[in-house]
Amino acid sequence: MKKNTKYNFKKGSVEMLLLHILKEEGDCYGYQLSQMISSLSDGILLIPEGSLYPALYKLLDNDYISEEKRLVGKRLTRVYYHIKPSGEDRLNQLVQEYYDANNAIQKILSYTKGDTK
Repeated sequence: MKKNTKYNFKKGSVEMLLLHILKEEGDCYGYQLSQMISSLSDGILLIPEGSLYPALYKLLDNDYISEEKRLVGKRLTRVYYHIKPSGEDRLNQLVQEYYDANNAIQKILSYTKGDTK
């Protein structure tokens, strides 16, 4: 596991979830992404706007996703986000870091005093 994975694990979790949904669902707008995360996690994970949009902007700045403004209805414009190939690479990296961290946590949680390792 990389030295900075601890930081990426916390900060990268929202990023990982957003990239995964965009990969599986295709283009989505911000509120839709937030609702899907809530729905798919049975309401356990709630991503407030204050976390959602900075994560989306970071993904845009790093060229992992693109955005497209679309007119829906007569006056409403929504910004739809689309995952790029570089975003799929980033998703794979984040998923690996997640599994590495999860395995490490499981090892710690399965430890009992007197275990020999």
